[in-house]
Amino acid sequence: MGLEFLQLSLAPLLIGVLAAVACALPGNFLVLRRQALIGDAISHVVLPGIIAAFLLTGTVSAWPMMIGAAGAAVISVALIELVRRLGRVEPGAAMGLVFTTMFAGGVLLLEQSDTSGVHLDVEHALYGNLESLIWIDAEGWGSLLDTGALAGLPPQVARLAIVLAGLVAFLWLFWRPLAISTFDPGFAQSVGIRNGPLGFALVTATAVAAVAAFDAVGSIIVIAMFVCPPAAARLMTNRLGRQVAWSVGFAVVSAVLGYVLAGYGPLWLGAANSVSAAGMIATVSGLILAAACVLGPQRKRTGEAAA
Repeated sequence: MGLEFLQLSLAPLLIGVLAAVACALPGNFLVLRRQALIGDAISHVVLPGIIAAFLLTGTVSAWPMMIGAAGAAVISVALIELVRRLGRVEPGAAMGLVFTTMFAGGVLLLEQSDTSGVHLDVEHALYGNLESLIWIDAEGWGSLLDTGALAGLPPQVARLAIVLAGLVAFLWLFWRPLAISTFDPGFAQSVGIRNGPLGFALVTATAVAAVAAFDAVGSIIVIAMFVCPPAAARLMTNRLGRQVAWSVGFAVVSAVLGYVLAGYGPLWLGAANSVSAAGMIATVSGLILAAACVLGPQRKRTGEAAA
């Protein structure tokens, strides 16, 4: 039983947790700045960049696809600003137009290109391939200390761990200016904080998290984790540090509980097959947000502030 867990479930669980936390961290500031749609937009617009990288290189190796996804994210930011200025529309409408158009273009590229021989299709883009990311080199709990066996872990584990460490470092270095510019942009500007570059850095961090998570977990988890854990955490406290801690806890619970329920929940109910881990993780995060909306101690105060 332990060997089966190590080989089949440990790596997907680690990847799910790392992806959820990596998306939840910048998501806190996006939610507070009322820019949560940016995470949704980035998770959609990276698709055409990934497909373009595959068509150019003919491989599904990580770095070309991450470069293509990052390029698509930069192009989307430029297009959003162009549409906003030329069309004189509000930012939400510009983002909606750009990310739906680019995502639709990515889906068309998927359907028209020859991707039948690789794990790259519409279902992969939406749901990821979490269940297939197994650790076949594990031979027991001692493998956790065996560098040779650890080298056989799916590369997404190391990639997401590096990205998460970078995001933690970014938030630690810029915590105070981010907090000030989020809650009082006018005061931030008056004390010399450059809101524009800082906002762009936050969007860049968001794009890095989305790109790193997209390959493993697909766009569904990426979208859910940018919004649900931070929004639920906002309903639990009015202190930024505590909110970030709550969001990390909610992200971890969503990933672990969602993965377990996806594999065993249908069997407990008498069904023959499991369900998508990505879909269940997103569902659990939504249920946590719904519970926070009903039971969160800050729900009334947040509603009054929004009104």
